[in-house]
Amino acid sequence: MTSILTNSGAMVALQTLQSVNNNLTDAQNEISTGKRVGAAKDNAAVWAISKTMESDIAGFNAISESLAVGEATVAVASAGAEQIVATLIEIKELIVSAQSENVDHGKIQNDIDKKSAQIAGIISAAQFNGANLLASDIDGNTTTQLGVLASLDRIGATGTPTASKILIDTVDFEADIALGGMQTISDSTEAASALIEIEAFLALAIDGAASLGSDSARLKDQGDFVSKLTDSMRMGVSSMTDTDMEEASARLKALQTQQQLAVQSLSIANSAPETLMTLFR
Repeated sequence: MTSILTNSGAMVALQTLQSVNNNLTDAQNEISTGKRVGAAKDNAAVWAISKTMESDIAGFNAISESLAVGEATVAVASAGAEQIVATLIEIKELIVSAQSENVDHGKIQNDIDKKSAQIAGIISAAQFNGANLLASDIDGNTTTQLGVLASLDRIGATGTPTASKILIDTVDFEADIALGGMQTISDSTEAASALIEIEAFLALAIDGAASLGSDSARLKDQGDFVSKLTDSMRMGVSSMTDTDMEEASARLKALQTQQQLAVQSLSIANSAPETLMTLFR
């Protein structure tokens, strides 16, 4: 039955056109913003997960900066420790040369004193941003450990993340390598005693430098891991929320064609009642 009061064909065609227009608007928004899920209304579950991950990504960016500062602090201390080891070896060479009777022990002791003062200067200067891992007190607040933020650990999708730190102990060259109390040399007998002492100091310095080297390597490895983890998290968020531009482009073309056909269908449906006029001619 055809009615001049109710055009069911036009109603169906209009609904189809409205649906196509809505889909076309969504496709255009996805392409213009680059986001398939840009707001909670697009997909509440995916949006919530992506925002949680984005907050974690921001946290790991801050962790990367913390690790970089920590690595620099350890690197300065490590360089100082290695230089101290080299200077102690030079002092040992002087002490070994003092084992002979026919040498100027006074001049040798003078050289040892200057190198000892050089070591004290290295210990004092080996600080980064106020933190000195060669000193007894790292930062002037009776601190013996440097805590470097290394990770944020989350258990469960809604769990509260907990901060994880890498603790780096001071090697305390300030107290352990106190060359001011070492045996002074005025003859070969005193040189023999000084050799025993310098060997002990050298062993402490080597152990401390090796410890700082291990800490530096650990911080670097953690920094590399955090960087890769952050990249993986970004890729995960992207796969959930970003627009597949190739697919969106193809869908846009298809929707544009559907829109044209829907407009034509609506035009045909609207013109159908006009054919009734032929019945009254």
